[in-house]
Amino acid sequence: MGNVVHSSQITITREKGPTRKALIQGFAAPVYYGIHGGIKDFYQIEPEEEHAATLDHIVGAVGG
Repeated sequence: MGNVVHSSQITITREKGPTRKALIQGFAAPVYYGIHGGIKDFYQIEPEEEHAATLDHIVGAVGG
């Protein structure tokens, strides 16, 4: 087995409704996750503020 080159330290907390806040070690600003578009329509939820879904970040990471 090779050496570990990076280990992510992230704390995720639910803010309100579908909104979650991720605190990532090494970054001052939090990252917010939530719902928007077709996802909110599917779940029939209207969030106070729309945020990118975790799925959006995963797709962006793989495609980027």
